Amino acid sequence: MAQMTAVRAESAPGLWRRFWSRSNERAGYLFILPSLIHILAFLFIPLVLSFFLSFRDWTRPTFSDAPYIGLENYEFLMGDRRFWQSMGNSAYYTALSVPLGMAFSLAIALVMNQKLRGVYLFRTLFFMPVVSSWVAVSIIWLTLLDPNVGIVNYVLGWFGIQPINWLGDPRSAMPAIVLISIWKSAGFNMVIWLAGLQAIPQELYEAAAIDGANRLQSFRFLTLPLLAPTSFFMAVTGVIGSFQVFTPVYVLTRGGPLDSTNTAVFHIYRRAFQEFDFGYASAQSWVLFGVIFIATLIQLFYVRRRREEIQF
Repeated sequence: MAQMTAVRAESAPGLWRRFWSRSNERAGYLFILPSLIHILAFLFIPLVLSFFLSFRDWTRPTFSDAPYIGLENYEFLMGDRRFWQSMGNSAYYTALSVPLGMAFSLAIALVMNQKLRGVYLFRTLFFMPVVSSWVAVSIIWLTLLDPNVGIVNYVLGWFGIQPINWLGDPRSAMPAIVLISIWKSAGFNMVIWLAGLQAIPQELYEAAAIDGANRLQSFRFLTLPLLAPTSFFMAVTGVIGSFQVFTPVYVLTRGGPLDSTNTAVFHIYRRAFQEFDFGYASAQSWVLFGVIFIATLIQLFYVRRRREEIQF
């Protein structure tokens, strides 16, 4: 009892000094301080500011000229055809890039998981596009897909295929950007798949082989079910990232042709930094956040439902 009274009698500043005097805690907080400052300056503060601006008409350079307009930005957004078209373009990009990217990177991971000569070199080569700048990669592909001198059309010409205006045709512009995105992110996704594949015990494959299962059956009934957590992680992060695609659209097409690649983030960028309507752009950003959040919740619900069915 006396000890508890002594602890309570000790002042809060005294407890803080005693805690801060420990060298381990002090060193730890000093190490995370730069990241904490970065998160506050470039994530938390802009997040709060954008929410504040979404209720104001800020088309002028000072906050004093940003009158409060309530929900008018959100009301106008409901009937904004170009914004919802950009959301549709983002959904189209997501529907193509996420499943195709997962399948392509899984195929690479299955090959790179074998005991092959030079496999580490090939893993490095596949990962190189990941560490490359999106701007540099986009410029390279801009040359490769050129309808007149691009090497892609030159190779297709060997098979009698007429030149394709990859980035100038509304029908092929978005698929071309999807293919570039899949190529660039395949190395990173391969590493995630490899982690999941190498976590599967080899004894299970040996038992399946004893039972007479071939490679295709082992992949279908053993590998894919055990990769379910990895698949879920890839799907969630893929959907979140694909709805935020910006750089390849900005460098390759600038939203064209005919707004066929005008994704949501690029549309918000144009509204904010070209038309300088920051209040309305902030409202669009929060609606995009809501769509991504709902899509993530749907995926979580689906996975939980599947788990319950399997357990039952």
